[in-house]
Amino acid sequence: MATGWAQDGAVQEQIDDTVDEAVQRARSKLPKGESLLHCEECDNPIPEARRKALPGVRLCVACQQARDTGDASTGSYNRRGSKDSQLR
Repeated sequence: MATGWAQDGAVQEQIDDTVDEAVQRARSKLPKGESLLHCEECDNPIPEARRKALPGVRLCVACQQARDTGDASTGSYNRRGSKDSQLR
């Protein structure tokens, strides 16, 4: 279904590009290298099971949860751009 001047499949291509960018951004944040024995923020020991499950881990569970909570609150924005949400 063509809409105006857009080519068939243009909307799907835009969606695919958005998903691909999100996947690449997430992959770039994955830890790499050897895991640390102690958390780089609080210096508590990182359990062996966590080090084996996540190669390159640098934070304990508590510090990672705190960081993830902080990242989630700063990363959202309105993709639809509706007037309703812009007025809030």
